[in-house]
Amino acid sequence: MQTRHRLPELGGDPFLTDGGLETTLIFRNGLELPDFASFVLLDDPNGLEALREYYESYVEIARRRGIGIIIDTVTWRANPDWGAGLGYSTDQLADLNRRAVALLDDARGQNADDPPILISGCIGPRGDGYKVGVAMTPDEAEHYHSPQIEVFADTTADLVTAWTLSYPEEAMGIARAAQKAEIPVVISFTVETDGRLPNGQSLREAIEAVDEETGAAAAYFMVNCAHPTHFEGELEPGPWLERLWGIRANPSVKSHAELDEATELDAGDPVELAADYARLRAQFPQLNVLGGCCGTDERHLDEIAAVLT
Repeated sequence: MQTRHRLPELGGDPFLTDGGLETTLIFRNGLELPDFASFVLLDDPNGLEALREYYESYVEIARRRGIGIIIDTVTWRANPDWGAGLGYSTDQLADLNRRAVALLDDARGQNADDPPILISGCIGPRGDGYKVGVAMTPDEAEHYHSPQIEVFADTTADLVTAWTLSYPEEAMGIARAAQKAEIPVVISFTVETDGRLPNGQSLREAIEAVDEETGAAAAYFMVNCAHPTHFEGELEPGPWLERLWGIRANPSVKSHAELDEATELDAGDPVELAADYARLRAQFPQLNVLGGCCGTDERHLDEIAAVLT
């Protein structure tokens, strides 16, 4: 199913995403993810089976609910710095990124009666995700992320999504790289409990800066890895807000620092999270891509699906 030139969610159709991949694998499956890197499981038979079960569970929710879904590859850490730290070469990372897409191709299958099932090549930040770390210029970010994006562009991935970005310059480079590779790109920022990016900027400032620098190259923007109460007060009306189409929230109201230190999973309340999404959709109807981040699982996504249908 190739939909690169017209992503169906851009027509207003509602879409789910999957949930908190890494937290599910760690806390429910008891798997070890060095540096929070789930791509290492592609080389482990037991890990590979856990991944298959994970994705199939979300595809089943979409089928049962009759709603489209976007599933992300296990490649949030499969970029040069994190890969090298785990002993992977450039060629090995490219191979892993390709195999991550092939795994999702198998998960979505070829059933003509299925709702749209899109594959997103997952792009993670060069740094931690909760902190800016070493900030790049847009040119540096484009050079850094291009190899992974080019691999995805040569697969059956329908789009790429950059998750948990903490400052706009990295997003600018990613958007440019995807534009050159001719694959749609979604940009998702994370925010702290005050609703601002880790670099101190507002969502509005970040989205406007990326659009201005790249000529609105991103298909749309999202927010992830934060509780809705952290950022809903920042969603002030304006043209910028029309570019924000999706949320993958945490069910926990804890800060990033608290989540980093947690030894037990805070899964919150699936019904309450879905109610938060329903409230936001009532205010901002363009929010039609909804899913979960750290701490969410099938229970949360099933409740969220009810909000979208």
